[in-house]
Amino acid sequence: MNSKLGEFEEIVLMLVAAQHEEAYGLSVTKAIEKELERSVTMSSVHTALYRLEEKGFVSSKIGDAEGNRRGRRKRVFIITAQGKSALKETREARNHIWNMIPKFVLDIG
Repeated sequence: MNSKLGEFEEIVLMLVAAQHEEAYGLSVTKAIEKELERSVTMSSVHTALYRLEEKGFVSSKIGDAEGNRRGRRKRVFIITAQGKSALKETREARNHIWNMIPKFVLDIG
């Protein structure tokens, strides 16, 4: 399994974790647009979700049909233990690099 996360995959995986057992394509798409003020297509989110599932970072199940979906059921994504480990590793790597930057470098004033 590939344990490396691209930037967009990392964002999608974090939102799957944040939406704990209620994450699906549209909910993740809307969260990216709202929280990051970033325009994104639902197909790119679905591609990332399926790639994360192939890597073993998320699992999915078919949820209940809702009235406004005309009987279609949505696929709900859940972070796996492997996904949690990948997020932790990525966070540690980013924090390590952030800590390497001297404080004065980021001073604006």
